[in-house]
Amino acid sequence: MSRVLVVDDEPQLLRALRINLRARGYDVDVAADGTAALRQAGAAPPDLVVLDLGLPDIPGVDVIHGLRGWTRVPIIVLSGRAGSQDKVEALEAGADDYVTKPFDIEELVARIRAVARRVSVAGEVTRADVGEHVVDLVGKTVSGGVRLTPTEWRLLEILVRNPGKLISQRQLLTSVWGPSYQRETHYLRQYMAQLRRKLEKDPAHPRHLLTEPGMGYRFQP
Repeated sequence: MSRVLVVDDEPQLLRALRINLRARGYDVDVAADGTAALRQAGAAPPDLVVLDLGLPDIPGVDVIHGLRGWTRVPIIVLSGRAGSQDKVEALEAGADDYVTKPFDIEELVARIRAVARRVSVAGEVTRADVGEHVVDLVGKTVSGGVRLTPTEWRLLEILVRNPGKLISQRQLLTSVWGPSYQRETHYLRQYMAQLRRKLEKDPAHPRHLLTEPGMGYRFQP
């Protein structure tokens, strides 16, 4: 992954990101609004997009929809909004991750690298370490004699197959229980608690099965 398209209407931030990402070896294209972003992405398809949600011409979510109409390029959203709903909408539209403003450049770079690793092994995840346990996605087993219910397994499998990616509550509920369960967030709390008790060394302070409050869950390898 080498070409990054940065979309933001703040000139100083745009300049800072361009300088810092280029210093780390990335080719960087920039756009100050959504229309320019879509045009730039079509002219020179990026390997990753860093996208501000608050753009002056069209909403960032609409830019995500526009990109998702023809490409699966990873998208990391930048959001300066305090509420989680905008981030949830961005994730539902197809964003891969988000970073809240103000942010440290090292955090953003770490997210970019995590997405790059995930894309490079997409479709190849067959096993994962969760604490002291090895999850075998092919054999559908967990080391150490851990037994999972079918629902626990399905939930864990979705997270493990997307290492580092934030999976929204709605996505998980729809995938595991069906579209009529999109509001039953207590199901997720219950089953995630069960998975942590079985797999995490310290369930009260999980290191791998993480909650992003109000938004979703993430498997951190």
